[in-house]
Amino acid sequence: MKKKLLGICPICESKLLVTELTCKSCDTKLKGEFQLSKFDYLSAELQEFALIFIKNAGNIKGVEKDLGVSYPTVKKNLAELIKNLGYETRVVFPEERLSRTEILEALKKKEIGFDEAEKMLKELD
Repeated sequence: MKKKLLGICPICESKLLVTELTCKSCDTKLKGEFQLSKFDYLSAELQEFALIFIKNAGNIKGVEKDLGVSYPTVKKNLAELIKNLGYETRVVFPEERLSRTEILEALKKKEIGFDEAEKMLKELD
């Protein structure tokens, strides 16, 4: 069974540090402090979302279909991914804006919060 590299401590949720690398072929060992990538520190769910997003070349409709989620959920997950990678969130997809009815339905289903719904409604004006 292939094991996945952990980036976060399962006990205290701090970032883990890799201190040894071993070659399976010749048993060479490298010791030191090795930095993981930003992706290694993401939750499994956000890593999966990132892969699906990349697979779909950023096409929101494709991500919705593959994950079986709504547009607001994709947008929320993308904003969370961007934030967790250490960047400022500026997610706007003007060509894929929801209608007023869709925004209100997403709010009703609690897929988006009041502030996000208000912002999205203002963007429609």
